[in-house]
Amino acid sequence: MKKLLLTAGLTVLMGTSAMAQQIGVSVARFDDNGLTVMRNGMAAHEKTLDGVSLQVEDATDDVAKQLDQINNFIASGVDAIIVNAVDTNATEAMSNAAAAAKVPLVYVNRQPVNMDTLPDGQAFVASNEIESGTLAAFRMCQDLRAQGKSGGATAYMLMGQLSNQAAVQRSKDFEDVIGMDMCNFITLIDKQTANWSRDEANDLMTNWISSGEPFDAVFGNNDEMALGAIQALKAAGISMDDVVVGGVDATSDALLSMQAGEMDVTVFQDLAGQGAGSIDTAIALINGEEVDKTVFIPFKLVTPENIGDFLQ
Repeated sequence: MKKLLLTAGLTVLMGTSAMAQQIGVSVARFDDNGLTVMRNGMAAHEKTLDGVSLQVEDATDDVAKQLDQINNFIASGVDAIIVNAVDTNATEAMSNAAAAAKVPLVYVNRQPVNMDTLPDGQAFVASNEIESGTLAAFRMCQDLRAQGKSGGATAYMLMGQLSNQAAVQRSKDFEDVIGMDMCNFITLIDKQTANWSRDEANDLMTNWISSGEPFDAVFGNNDEMALGAIQALKAAGISMDDVVVGGVDATSDALLSMQAGEMDVTVFQDLAGQGAGSIDTAIALINGEEVDKTVFIPFKLVTPENIGDFLQ
């Protein structure tokens, strides 16, 4: 009898193990504040799910390494793969590898270059980047008008990695807004990439300040670069009341900066929600459910007036 019960128990355990869904996750870089929020969202969501196990890898901003990780996931027999792409121009090879192996693939946060031709069993979970830069730029325009600068204002723009679709779109959003009748009093002095980095943005902003060119606003494609600009402005003794600074992501550091009267505007990108959403989408694809190619998590404007809604 004991032997029979033991056999039955092992059968149950083996059945449970066989039913567990293994999902491989490749993240562009672990040392990015925004992507850390996304990873934490994934980890928190994983704990709420029975029979789902994540294997999360750091691609360390290396395209070749990320492709190796995807191939290793496929070779190890994962049920699905989630990718936060290092280079959104290099996603076609990833899609082809997953499609050939018939492994569902979900891109998260960064839009793949082959979005229009994604194979069956693949999807993209993120927020609509047209909203992000547009919301931030339009509010910055309003702030400059409120400061009485509608007769003419100048700005700098800190861009993310130029190989990244979000950087390209957010930069275009800003330039589209300052091309509108209401905001065309703003002239863009210069725009350069600081690769999403606070330190690189600090150095670049310091160089711009050293040029002696007067300016009224700084837009960063993300909060990290906006915070780097703020560090440079403060180090140069420039009053934060004299410069409108905007970013994107609404990270905890950005919200603290806004509370301190430094950052004027950011845009909440629900990175934790994107992380959780990518897992749900991967599970749906594993189960053979019909999934939209694009799953959008909305952006929300964050200003000193409504910051209390986001501090939690």
